[in-house]
Amino acid sequence: MRNCLTHLCGMQLSTGSPPQKLGYSVAAATAIGVVVIILFMYMSPQFGGKLSATQERDFAQSGHFEAGRFVNEEVIDMDMTASKVTAILRQMVFPDNRIRPAENIRVVRLDPARIGSNDVEITRVVWLGHSSFLIEMDGQVILIDPVFSDYAAPHAMLGRKRFNDAMPFELGELPRVDAVLISHDHYDHLDYATVRQLKDRVGRVIVPLGVGNHFRAWGVAEDRIEELDWWEETHLGSITLALTPARHSSGRGLTDQNTTLWGSWCLLGERQKLFFSGDGGYSKYFREIGETYGPFDFGMIECGQYDVKWADVHMSPEESVQAGIDVRAKTIMPIHWGAFSLANHPWTEPVERFRQRAADLGVAISTPRIGEVITIHSDAYPTVQWWKQFN
Repeated sequence: MRNCLTHLCGMQLSTGSPPQKLGYSVAAATAIGVVVIILFMYMSPQFGGKLSATQERDFAQSGHFEAGRFVNEEVIDMDMTASKVTAILRQMVFPDNRIRPAENIRVVRLDPARIGSNDVEITRVVWLGHSSFLIEMDGQVILIDPVFSDYAAPHAMLGRKRFNDAMPFELGELPRVDAVLISHDHYDHLDYATVRQLKDRVGRVIVPLGVGNHFRAWGVAEDRIEELDWWEETHLGSITLALTPARHSSGRGLTDQNTTLWGSWCLLGERQKLFFSGDGGYSKYFREIGETYGPFDFGMIECGQYDVKWADVHMSPEESVQAGIDVRAKTIMPIHWGAFSLANHPWTEPVERFRQRAADLGVAISTPRIGEVITIHSDAYPTVQWWKQFN
């Protein structure tokens, strides 16, 4: 492509006056760039599937789908003024030099052969970085928002590389996966390459309304996909899975914004209950979820990638702690940090502010290393400040 661009620009330079030559070159480069982007968006499988007219009619019955888009009950201010866009572009070009660790993060290695063979009466939670989790609960093996790629973007040129070179295990090493749960279809929560590796080894895919289209486009069998609306429940063995609301958004391309639903997950087992927030701004929903399904033994709460420019769709660390209190989680863990840099704050700021606010309010927390096993109802949860060694 670079050679083609040079060749075409060179052809334009052979005619006209110097100002015209420059204008022709800029126009040619712009036109080629636009064509490349359009072709990439229409030909790359990364962008997934699209809503059908039948789905649009069905989703309209949900009460939060209007004019072809899902909507939040609470107001969201995402008005990108010229000054905001300029500030975002400036941060992308000149980011804070603390947005990523000084060295590769070393993770805890798991023995894949043991996954799914542990005591069914014990619930285990393993953080895989950012918002990805492996859960063993009531004999079921569950992956939540699994992202194993190095970039949380449709192309490496559009993202920043993951902080850790290795994962706690490789997807091909898993003996089985009973279910994959997805909170929404943003790239840092739904990854094409990961789905392609999992599609023939996962029993069920349980997702918010519309997100199933991506899995269908990527070759997952229809009979394995189940889509839920807010407050709907399904069952996985003895576990009740409830999709609960969140104050967020969705979309993988330029034209599909909010055409799929987003949400949080409640995992209600025979002995323990877990809450996974997905992404979202601070909301009335947390209290409603706590009143409906709480108390929870453990809460995984979004904390990271925040900015005042999008405060309505991503919480500050202090709000994250309050959200954990609202859902009535006995112990809470900050997630959505530690693997990717999607905002311009220092990479350790989320967990440090989270810890401080939790200490001020007397809230129990856990801060495991990536790959470290958390056993629910154990005597002590990991709280070591492991991130300090990588600065």
